Amino acid sequence: MVAKLAIRDAGKRYGDLDALKGCTFDVADKTIVSIVGPSGCGKTTLLWSMSGLHSLTSGEIDLDGQRITGPRPEIGLVFQEANLLPWRNLMGNILFPFEVKGQKPDMDWIAHLMERVGLTGFEKRMPRELSGGMQQRGSIVRALSLRPQVLLMDEPFGALDAFTREEMNRLVEEIWLETKTTIVFITHSIEEAIFLSDRVIVLTTRPGRVLADYPVNLPRPRSLETMASREVFDLMNRIKADIYGMSSTRSRTAAE
Repeated sequence: MVAKLAIRDAGKRYGDLDALKGCTFDVADKTIVSIVGPSGCGKTTLLWSMSGLHSLTSGEIDLDGQRITGPRPEIGLVFQEANLLPWRNLMGNILFPFEVKGQKPDMDWIAHLMERVGLTGFEKRMPRELSGGMQQRGSIVRALSLRPQVLLMDEPFGALDAFTREEMNRLVEEIWLETKTTIVFITHSIEEAIFLSDRVIVLTTRPGRVLADYPVNLPRPRSLETMASREVFDLMNRIKADIYGMSSTRSRTAAE
């Protein structure tokens, strides 16, 4: 498959601390790839480097064969927090990037996205009048309204309750099935990673590099029955063993 993103020997150093070192993998076009790993392993640092908002200390990240050296219009980003401007209503927040770029929004596409995520009728509501899940739906619409080729998602549902999180996972899968936007998804939830992804990449403890790369060959759309299968159970256990094994090694080393 064609590599939409190519991460080659990516390294990031903050002072005397290596957050990433020798991180290498590809993200195929029109796929969802999740990145998991122990806390502090550089997942978010890597994602922000993909977005062009952070520069690498070494290595490179390419989009369609061209090095990413700064923010690119082809790349959208959904943060851990919805980051809606509190003084603008929902539609004002969605249209804000167009104002900044001086572009004319495709209101038909935005209306379709709003209906798709269940926010039709809430356009004039202020962020404080929306639940956390609704705010994150708004942030997804804001990102997708620009029709990015790649969508980077940095633990966007970590603060949501379990029911809303499951609902948002299904929404992301449904939107992906419709748009086939390439997605890189950062999460601490192994189940979430498996549910959403075509591949799950496990990073090592800091400095982060690729420890394992698991294909997820499950039919879509993914059902509760699929997620309760032996195949998913075994894959979850393999990924847990990777992560917990690293955590145990780090704990033993610290104790020594």
